Amino acid sequence: MEYDVVHTDDVPLTDLSETDEVPPDLQIRAIDDFLPTDHLQLKLWYFEPGEEIQYHAHAEQEELYYVLEGEFSLKLGRSGAEEYVEAGPGTFWVAKPEVGHGHRNVGDEEGVVLAIGAPAVDDPGLDPHELDDADD
Repeated sequence: MEYDVVHTDDVPLTDLSETDEVPPDLQIRAIDDFLPTDHLQLKLWYFEPGEEIQYHAHAEQEELYYVLEGEFSLKLGRSGAEEYVEAGPGTFWVAKPEVGHGHRNVGDEEGVVLAIGAPAVDDPGLDPHELDDADD
């Protein structure tokens, strides 16, 4: 088939706290497990108030984020030049390879963020401070 259709409710919610090798301890829906995406990763991340994805970077992957629900504080930029930006529903942001990014749910309700990453490679989070040290 040249196309696939999936509804969010048909993708199981995965509790990452049960997976030792994958911090943070959030819940996700791995949409890309149900759609045949060859070149991108597609996840819905669910954040309770105060939960976050800590400041990190990726070696190869570019990530596009979109806030569906909730209020977030974003930490964006290279080590030593980070900025904080407030983001609510309807907000997009992008993180290029080797550029630090992280976000925290600062609201009182659950937050939901759509994350699209490309290329679809295993690209674990790196410490942006160490990346900048390597460039010196």
